[in-house]
Amino acid sequence: MSEADWTAWIGRTELVEDDICLAQALAAAATLEPPSAPLTAGAPLPPLWHWFYFLPRTPQSQLGSDGHPQRGGFIPPIPYPRRMFAGARIRFHRPLLIGQPARREGVIRNITQKTGRTGPLAFVTVGYQIFQGDTLCIDEEQDIVYREPGTPVPAPVPVELPPVTDAITRTVIPDPRLLFRFSALTFNAHRIHYDRPYAQQEEGYPGLVVHGPLVAVLLMELARHNTTRPISGFRFRSQAPLFDLAPFRLVARFGTDQVELEAQGPDGTAALTATAELGDGNE
Repeated sequence: MSEADWTAWIGRTELVEDDICLAQALAAAATLEPPSAPLTAGAPLPPLWHWFYFLPRTPQSQLGSDGHPQRGGFIPPIPYPRRMFAGARIRFHRPLLIGQPARREGVIRNITQKTGRTGPLAFVTVGYQIFQGDTLCIDEEQDIVYREPGTPVPAPVPVELPPVTDAITRTVIPDPRLLFRFSALTFNAHRIHYDRPYAQQEEGYPGLVVHGPLVAVLLMELARHNTTRPISGFRFRSQAPLFDLAPFRLVARFGTDQVELEAQGPDGTAALTATAELGDGNE
Protein backbone atom coordinates (compact mmCIF):
# COMPACT_ATOMS: atom_id res chain seq x y z
CA MET A 1 0.00 0.00 0.00
CA SER A 2 1.39 3.40 -0.95
CA GLU A 3 1.88 6.41 1.29
CA ALA A 4 -1.00 8.12 -0.51
CA ASP A 5 -3.27 5.29 0.57
CA TRP A 6 -2.03 5.53 4.17
CA THR A 7 -3.03 9.18 4.36
CA ALA A 8 -6.64 8.07 4.00
CA TRP A 9 -6.33 7.06 7.67
CA ILE A 10 -5.76 10.68 8.78
CA GLY A 11 -8.81 11.74 10.77
CA ARG A 12 -9.84 8.19 11.63
CA THR A 13 -11.16 8.01 15.20
CA GLU A 14 -11.40 5.46 17.98
CA LEU A 15 -13.34 5.38 21.25
CA VAL A 16 -12.28 3.12 24.13
CA GLU A 17 -13.93 2.97 27.56
CA ASP A 18 -12.41 1.67 30.79
CA ASP A 19 -13.27 1.61 34.48
CA ILE A 20 -9.76 2.51 35.79
CA CYS A 21 -10.05 -0.50 38.07
CA LEU A 22 -8.12 -0.73 41.32
CA ALA A 23 -6.72 -4.21 40.57
CA GLN A 24 -4.74 -2.93 37.57
CA ALA A 25 -3.31 -0.03 39.58
CA LEU A 26 -2.26 -2.43 42.36
CA ALA A 27 -0.55 -4.65 39.77
CA ALA A 28 1.33 -1.61 38.45
CA ALA A 29 2.36 -0.61 41.97
CA ALA A 30 3.72 -4.13 42.56
CA THR A 31 5.81 -3.87 39.38
CA LEU A 32 7.26 -0.39 39.79
CA GLU A 33 9.75 0.61 42.45
CA PRO A 34 10.12 2.46 44.75
CA PRO A 35 6.60 1.53 45.88
CA SER A 36 3.83 4.08 45.67
CA ALA A 37 1.65 5.18 48.54
CA PRO A 38 -1.25 2.78 49.18
CA LEU A 39 -3.83 2.98 46.39
CA THR A 40 -7.57 2.85 47.03
CA ALA A 41 -10.75 3.34 45.04
CA GLY A 42 -11.31 7.06 44.48
CA ALA A 43 -7.62 7.93 44.83
CA PRO A 44 -5.81 9.78 42.01
CA LEU A 45 -4.09 7.55 39.47
CA PRO A 46 -0.36 8.42 39.29
CA PRO A 47 0.73 10.27 36.14
CA LEU A 48 1.43 8.07 33.08
CA TRP A 49 -0.36 5.12 34.63
CA HIS A 50 -3.19 5.68 32.16
CA TRP A 51 -0.98 3.59 29.82
CA PHE A 52 -2.11 0.56 31.85
CA TYR A 53 -5.72 1.13 30.75
CA PHE A 54 -7.65 1.43 27.46
CA LEU A 55 -5.70 -1.59 26.22
CA PRO A 56 -6.24 -3.22 22.81
CA ARG A 57 -7.86 -6.63 23.34
CA THR A 58 -7.09 -8.11 19.96
CA PRO A 59 -8.23 -11.73 19.49
CA GLN A 60 -5.37 -14.22 19.37
CA SER A 61 -6.16 -15.09 15.74
CA GLN A 62 -5.65 -11.46 14.72
CA LEU A 63 -2.10 -11.10 16.07
CA GLY A 64 0.79 -10.88 13.62
CA SER A 65 3.81 -13.20 13.83
CA ASP A 66 5.62 -10.53 15.87
CA GLY A 67 2.83 -10.40 18.45
CA HIS A 68 1.45 -7.02 17.40
CA PRO A 69 -2.19 -6.68 16.34
CA GLN A 70 -2.56 -6.87 12.58
CA ARG A 71 -2.75 -3.37 11.13
CA GLY A 72 -5.54 -1.93 9.08
CA GLY A 73 -8.12 -0.97 11.72
CA PHE A 74 -7.45 2.23 13.63
CA ILE A 75 -3.73 2.13 12.69
CA PRO A 76 -2.99 2.05 8.92
CA PRO A 77 -1.54 -1.17 7.40
CA ILE A 78 2.05 0.06 7.17
CA PRO A 79 4.16 -2.97 6.16
CA TYR A 80 7.47 -2.08 7.85
CA PRO A 81 8.06 -4.68 10.59
CA ARG A 82 9.85 -2.72 13.31
CA ARG A 83 7.57 -0.55 15.43
CA MET A 84 8.70 1.94 18.10
CA PHE A 85 6.82 4.26 20.44
CA ALA A 86 9.17 7.10 19.63
CA GLY A 87 7.83 9.88 21.82
CA ALA A 88 4.86 11.70 23.29
CA ARG A 89 3.66 15.04 24.63
CA ILE A 90 1.17 14.90 27.50
CA ARG A 91 -0.80 17.44 29.56
CA PHE A 92 -2.32 16.36 32.87
CA HIS A 93 -5.33 18.59 33.48
CA ARG A 94 -6.96 16.56 36.25
CA PRO A 95 -5.97 13.22 37.82
CA LEU A 96 -7.91 10.18 36.72
CA LEU A 97 -9.70 8.70 39.74
CA ILE A 98 -9.30 4.99 40.41
CA GLY A 99 -12.52 3.01 40.21
CA GLN A 100 -14.46 5.48 38.06
CA PRO A 101 -15.45 5.03 34.40
CA ALA A 102 -13.40 6.88 31.79
CA ARG A 103 -13.22 7.11 28.03
CA ARG A 104 -10.37 7.71 25.62
CA GLU A 105 -11.04 9.42 22.31
CA GLY A 106 -8.32 8.85 19.72
CA VAL A 107 -7.67 10.33 16.28
CA ILE A 108 -4.96 9.79 13.65
CA ARG A 109 -3.53 13.29 13.23
CA ASN A 110 -0.79 12.77 10.67
CA ILE A 111 1.13 10.15 8.66
CA THR A 112 4.43 10.94 6.96
CA GLN A 113 7.14 8.93 5.27
CA LYS A 114 10.89 9.59 5.30
CA THR A 115 14.12 7.79 4.51
CA GLY A 116 16.60 7.12 7.30
CA ARG A 117 19.88 5.25 7.70
CA THR A 118 18.07 1.90 7.73
CA GLY A 119 15.72 2.67 4.85
CA PRO A 120 12.15 3.95 4.64
CA LEU A 121 10.38 5.17 7.78
CA ALA A 122 6.71 5.89 8.42
CA PHE A 123 5.64 8.23 11.24
CA VAL A 124 2.12 8.06 12.64
CA THR A 125 0.98 10.81 15.02
CA VAL A 126 -1.98 9.85 17.20
CA GLY A 127 -3.89 12.22 19.47
CA TYR A 128 -5.76 11.08 22.57
CA GLN A 129 -8.07 12.82 25.04
CA ILE A 130 -9.14 11.03 28.21
CA PHE A 131 -12.31 12.05 30.06
CA GLN A 132 -14.09 11.09 33.26
CA GLY A 133 -17.64 12.28 32.84
CA ASP A 134 -17.45 15.63 31.06
CA THR A 135 -14.05 16.48 32.56
CA LEU A 136 -10.99 16.39 30.33
CA CYS A 137 -8.24 14.77 32.39
CA ILE A 138 -5.41 14.08 29.94
CA ASP A 139 -4.34 15.38 26.52
CA GLU A 140 -1.76 13.20 24.76
CA GLU A 141 -0.05 13.08 21.39
CA GLN A 142 2.00 10.00 20.51
CA ASP A 143 4.59 9.43 17.77
CA ILE A 144 4.77 5.87 16.43
CA VAL A 145 7.56 4.99 14.00
CA TYR A 146 7.61 2.02 11.61
CA ARG A 147 10.79 1.01 9.79
CA GLU A 148 12.54 -1.77 7.90
CA PRO A 149 14.63 -4.27 9.90
CA GLY A 150 18.02 -2.90 8.87
CA THR A 151 21.29 -4.42 10.06
CA PRO A 152 21.61 -6.28 13.39
CA VAL A 153 21.95 -4.04 16.43
CA PRO A 154 25.25 -4.57 18.30
CA ALA A 155 25.25 -5.12 22.04
CA PRO A 156 26.31 -2.01 23.98
CA VAL A 157 29.76 -2.15 25.55
CA PRO A 158 29.37 -1.30 29.25
CA VAL A 159 31.59 1.40 30.71
CA GLU A 160 31.91 2.83 34.20
CA LEU A 161 29.46 5.71 34.26
CA PRO A 162 30.83 8.88 35.85
CA PRO A 163 29.27 9.87 39.18
CA VAL A 164 26.49 12.45 39.11
CA THR A 165 26.52 15.12 41.82
CA ASP A 166 23.85 17.55 40.56
CA ALA A 167 20.97 15.10 40.11
CA ILE A 168 19.02 12.24 41.63
CA THR A 169 19.84 8.88 40.09
CA ARG A 170 18.60 5.32 40.17
CA THR A 171 20.05 2.16 38.64
CA VAL A 172 17.57 -0.25 37.05
CA ILE A 173 18.22 -3.94 36.39
CA PRO A 174 15.96 -4.77 33.41
CA ASP A 175 15.66 -8.50 33.96
CA PRO A 176 13.13 -10.66 32.06
CA ARG A 177 10.74 -10.72 35.03
CA LEU A 178 10.34 -6.94 34.91
CA LEU A 179 9.88 -6.97 31.12
CA PHE A 180 7.30 -9.76 31.35
CA ARG A 181 5.32 -7.96 34.04
CA PHE A 182 5.26 -4.72 32.05
CA SER A 183 4.16 -6.59 28.93
CA ALA A 184 1.36 -8.12 30.98
CA LEU A 185 0.33 -4.75 32.45
CA THR A 186 0.03 -3.26 28.96
CA PHE A 187 -1.32 -6.45 27.28
CA ASN A 188 1.61 -6.16 24.87
CA ALA A 189 2.43 -9.39 23.05
CA HIS A 190 5.34 -7.97 21.01
CA ARG A 191 7.85 -10.81 21.13
CA ILE A 192 10.98 -8.64 21.33
CA HIS A 193 10.23 -8.10 25.02
CA TYR A 194 10.03 -11.77 26.14
CA ASP A 195 11.06 -14.14 23.29
CA ARG A 196 14.86 -14.02 23.17
CA PRO A 197 15.36 -16.27 20.09
CA TYR A 198 12.81 -14.19 18.17
CA ALA A 199 14.37 -10.88 19.25
CA GLN A 200 17.85 -12.04 18.24
CA GLN A 201 17.20 -14.14 15.14
CA GLU A 202 14.21 -12.39 13.57
CA GLU A 203 14.69 -8.72 14.52
CA GLY A 204 18.46 -8.60 14.98
CA TYR A 205 18.62 -7.37 18.57
CA PRO A 206 21.36 -8.58 20.95
CA GLY A 207 18.88 -9.33 23.75
CA LEU A 208 15.37 -8.66 24.97
CA VAL A 209 14.30 -5.07 24.30
CA VAL A 210 13.23 -2.87 27.22
CA HIS A 211 9.89 -1.18 26.50
CA GLY A 212 10.23 2.54 25.79
CA PRO A 213 7.08 3.28 27.83
CA LEU A 214 8.55 1.33 30.76
CA VAL A 215 11.62 3.58 30.71
CA ALA A 216 9.41 6.67 30.47
CA VAL A 217 7.27 5.50 33.42
CA LEU A 218 10.36 4.78 35.52
CA LEU A 219 11.66 8.30 34.81
CA MET A 220 8.28 9.75 35.77
CA GLU A 221 8.33 7.71 38.99
CA LEU A 222 11.79 9.06 39.84
CA ALA A 223 10.52 12.62 39.34
CA ARG A 224 7.24 12.33 41.23
CA HIS A 225 8.74 10.49 44.21
CA ASN A 226 11.18 13.37 44.72
CA THR A 227 8.82 16.35 44.61
CA THR A 228 5.71 17.43 46.48
CA ARG A 229 4.45 19.41 43.49
CA PRO A 230 2.02 17.93 40.97
CA ILE A 231 3.32 17.05 37.51
CA SER A 232 1.33 18.99 34.92
CA GLY A 233 3.07 17.94 31.73
CA PHE A 234 5.45 15.34 30.36
CA ARG A 235 7.22 14.82 27.07
CA PHE A 236 9.75 12.22 26.03
CA ARG A 237 11.77 11.09 23.04
CA SER A 238 13.30 7.65 22.51
CA GLN A 239 16.80 7.78 21.04
CA ALA A 240 18.27 4.28 21.32
CA PRO A 241 17.07 0.87 22.52
CA LEU A 242 17.93 -0.61 25.90
CA PHE A 243 18.32 -4.34 26.46
CA ASP A 244 18.18 -6.80 29.36
CA LEU A 245 21.94 -7.37 29.04
CA ALA A 246 23.09 -4.81 31.62
CA PRO A 247 21.72 -2.25 34.10
CA PHE A 248 20.89 1.27 32.96
CA ARG A 249 20.80 4.54 34.90
CA LEU A 250 17.99 7.04 35.40
CA VAL A 251 18.92 10.68 36.02
CA ALA A 252 16.63 13.49 37.24
CA ARG A 253 17.78 17.11 37.41
CA PHE A 254 15.31 19.39 39.18
CA GLY A 255 14.90 22.98 38.05
CA THR A 256 12.52 25.69 39.18
CA ASP A 257 9.47 24.48 37.27
CA GLN A 258 10.58 21.34 35.48
CA VAL A 259 12.63 18.17 35.79
CA GLU A 260 15.07 17.16 33.06
CA LEU A 261 15.18 13.38 32.84
CA GLU A 262 17.44 10.93 31.05
CA ALA A 263 17.89 7.17 30.82
CA GLN A 264 21.54 6.31 30.20
CA GLY A 265 22.51 3.00 28.66
CA PRO A 266 25.35 0.89 30.06
CA ASP A 267 27.64 2.49 27.46
CA GLY A 268 26.75 5.98 28.71
CA THR A 269 24.63 7.01 25.72
CA ALA A 270 21.24 8.68 26.19
CA ALA A 271 18.58 6.10 25.39
CA LEU A 272 15.55 8.22 26.30
CA THR A 273 15.23 11.87 27.30
CA ALA A 274 12.22 13.49 28.92
CA THR A 275 10.96 16.61 30.65
CA ALA A 276 8.40 16.69 33.45
CA GLU A 277 6.70 20.04 34.07
CA LEU A 278 5.89 20.90 37.67
CA GLY A 279 2.56 22.49 38.51
CA ASP A 280 1.55 24.76 41.36
CA GLY A 281 1.96 22.92 44.64
CA ASN A 282 -1.21 24.64 45.91
CA GLU A 283 -3.42 23.10 43.22
